[in-house]
Amino acid sequence: MKYDTVIFDLDGTLLDTLDDLTDGVNHALADFGYPLSTREEIRARLGYGSGYLIAHSVPGGYDDANYAAVFDDYLAWYTEHSSDKTAPYPGTMELLEELRRCGVRRAIVSNKPDSATQELYRRWFAGVIDLAVGERPGIRRKPAPDSLLEVMRQLGADPDKTVYVGDSEVDIETAKAAGVDCISCTWGFRTPEQLAAAGASLLVSDMAELAASLK
Repeated sequence: MKYDTVIFDLDGTLLDTLDDLTDGVNHALADFGYPLSTREEIRARLGYGSGYLIAHSVPGGYDDANYAAVFDDYLAWYTEHSSDKTAPYPGTMELLEELRRCGVRRAIVSNKPDSATQELYRRWFAGVIDLAVGERPGIRRKPAPDSLLEVMRQLGADPDKTVYVGDSEVDIETAKAAGVDCISCTWGFRTPEQLAAAGASLLVSDMAELAASLK
């Protein structure tokens, strides 16, 4: 294997979470009488964390009088319903099993709140991924490298043998800030054109291409 540590983004990389995220945001917006968002509007807002997602979904942004309450409503609902429509992308579990058999360390670094990240980790990846970390107080979220560097520290990972796999410009920036390679997948929440414009060095279109790029 070219790498001995592979760290993944979660939403849009390992799991197709878009429908549950859309439902969660719209549940909270409806509770406060706000206009609902379309699936494509939600897609464009993903990558920078749930705070950003809600701020760009309520009319007043971060300054909206109900911002914190909408966020709490969203997070409570989403944590309970995060796997209603969510599922791994085709070939995900097979790739993770192959990496496990080859002795490659595997982890998740996400901008999703840590509570929701851990719920999805337990539901889908316990046993096939070593460690999962979401957004937590005191650690800057991506594209700051803090979470990625902390996971690498816990795994004892060598930056020269580590790759970060993601689906957005946020992941490209995070990998660069951490000094590791990045592989950008085109099946997630950004188009190949958007990823290329963001400076992607390697694009893969399915899990088979990803597997080949890791060898």
